[in-house]
Amino acid sequence: MSVENGEWIMHGVEESDPCCLHTVGELEAYVNEVGFLPLFSGNIPDFSVEERTLPDYWWSGDEMNDPWEWRKIIAGRGNIAYGKFFEKRAGFISREWLPRFVNYRRDGYDFDARWDEELAGNRQKKIMDLFDDETELYSNEAKHRADFGKNGEKNFDGILTELEMQMYLTDCDFRQRQNKRGENYGWAITILSTPEHIFGRELVTSAYSESPEESFEHIAAKMRDRYPDLPDAKIRKALAGTGR
Repeated sequence: MSVENGEWIMHGVEESDPCCLHTVGELEAYVNEVGFLPLFSGNIPDFSVEERTLPDYWWSGDEMNDPWEWRKIIAGRGNIAYGKFFEKRAGFISREWLPRFVNYRRDGYDFDARWDEELAGNRQKKIMDLFDDETELYSNEAKHRADFGKNGEKNFDGILTELEMQMYLTDCDFRQRQNKRGENYGWAITILSTPEHIFGRELVTSAYSESPEESFEHIAAKMRDRYPDLPDAKIRKALAGTGR
């Protein structure tokens, strides 16, 4: 996606293109095949959902054809991780590759250990503390309960992005709020959770026996298989987490 002559332009494919993904099932299968994939195009050609889908269907609201709707469906199924994982932009990571991303991005620290070593900020801790007692939270509720807002802490979205880049939180669903009668209303809101809650701690931490750099090398090798001519600097930039 880029701005051309003041307009946002989607860089997709034609329906007849053999690379085109036509359904949410095809996208899910493709993510499982390639391992990890940003939602929107960036500096690496063909490394996004955008570049393998039909541009005219984005934001149409049609669950059958709209990749923006597909992301909600995939996140809610709990088989693939979704969040801001790639240069602070949204994307998917398969169950197979999630442990190595977790190990690399967390740099060997569960969040409590990161806090104890004074490597995490107070605003990060306010958000993460909520998940000691809760398994899932609406993002707006997390913002309120962590004391972000007009008279409280600032930059909730930025701190949340840091926590997702470090693989401590994911977007596990998108749901409307409910009124007192149990009726849905308004826009669908992001539901936040930890990878451990969605995928289980045993899976999420299964690469902890490797060093973080070993995990990165496995991820980078997967990228090199797909893009053999891609410079290592571009690979590291595309895959690095915050603070790296």
